[in-house]
Amino acid sequence: MSTTLWSSCALLPGGWARDVTVKINADGRIASVAADTAPSGQRKGILLPAPVNAHSHSFQRAMAGLTERRGPDPRDSFWTWRRLMYRFLDRLDPGQVEAITALVQMEMLEAGFATNVEFHYLHHQPGGAPYDDLSEMGQRIAAAAGQTGIGLTLLPVHYQYGGCGRSPLGPGQQRFGTDLEQFARLVAESRSALATLPPDTGLGIAPHSLRAIDPANLDALQALAEGRVVHMHLAEQVAEVEEVQAALGARPVEWLLANAEPDARWCLIHCTQMLPHETVALARSGAIAGLCPITEASLGDGIFDGVRWFEAGGRIAIGSDSNIRISLSEELRQLEYSQRLRDRSRAALAAPEASTGRRLFESASRGGATAAGRSCGSIAEGQWADLLSLDPCHIDLEGLEGDTLFDSFVFAGDRGMISDVWSAGRHMVREGRHIARDEITSAYGRAARQLRGLL
Repeated sequence: MSTTLWSSCALLPGGWARDVTVKINADGRIASVAADTAPSGQRKGILLPAPVNAHSHSFQRAMAGLTERRGPDPRDSFWTWRRLMYRFLDRLDPGQVEAITALVQMEMLEAGFATNVEFHYLHHQPGGAPYDDLSEMGQRIAAAAGQTGIGLTLLPVHYQYGGCGRSPLGPGQQRFGTDLEQFARLVAESRSALATLPPDTGLGIAPHSLRAIDPANLDALQALAEGRVVHMHLAEQVAEVEEVQAALGARPVEWLLANAEPDARWCLIHCTQMLPHETVALARSGAIAGLCPITEASLGDGIFDGVRWFEAGGRIAIGSDSNIRISLSEELRQLEYSQRLRDRSRAALAAPEASTGRRLFESASRGGATAAGRSCGSIAEGQWADLLSLDPCHIDLEGLEGDTLFDSFVFAGDRGMISDVWSAGRHMVREGRHIARDEITSAYGRAARQLRGLL
């Protein structure tokens, strides 16, 4: 069934427009967009494209708030956190993963994201034995998407080694492991697992990192992608950079640029440990920087060089990674504030033609669409109807116009400003609340109670 929306104010590819009618086909694509029209259909607030959440490990949501005590090591770090994470995930079963993922996807939608790009590496049973169906865990992620109505791009992860030099997987990594042949089967079976979902569903691949794969296999892995998106962690931690440099003779970004020729199909996650020349060269390659500012701050990864990246024409996407806090506005705010703190500046990522909030939002929308391999990111004919509506009566938005709306959302707002969200035309958030919230939170509560105390 087709849908007609009308908004007194909407952001279109050419800029802000008034009295906008958006017609959505039954297949979830935008049929037409027209400005200066009389009210018709459903009257909504400030209409914006709903961005992609470009990087998520959904199961980590159940760890939120449980890793903030210092362990026996004199200095807590990403690596001590990772040990706790491994201990936690070793208890997860498929039913719990489905319940946790559904909560994450629901929270993404309520936060304004229309799509979940799931960087999926929890493949096997505890101990590392494969499930009877290799894509069992991927099927659970798909089932969650079927319940929540979110758009899904699933990225099966290839994770073969525990570190550079083909070191074996450690005890906490056994559930991730695939050799090249097994990974090819996993990709094929994952494609089948997605067959029951709507046509906006996507599939890509994710070589986990240069540490966790044989770099000589990158060409074969790209062939498995069959032209779809390729995501990979890159240059997240100082120790990772040093390990890769010792093993491959070059820093991660330098090695990738020299050996893999990344382009717009690639999304490189984090990139918080880059030298200036690496930042410029990677930005000019066309690859997307997949940024997760809240998680990067939580884990002490470092600060992405956003000012230099944008000056070099780089593109970004935003993800919630560990999902300890799922908030579109706060991810963008954290990205900007990290630049201000480092440089002792203000409006660091603004542009002459766009305010800080608008530039961040539009950059994340367009780059996220590319990173997901999804026709979205703008309110335009032929795009998936991934839309969000801000409440113009919210106390911090009332009476505002133009880019100031973005700035108020990003720097003074949160999901409380969001009234409605559509994913490929599916109207999943209404009056700020997901239509299946009670059922989803109840199932998550049961799973979380089973898992409490593991850390």
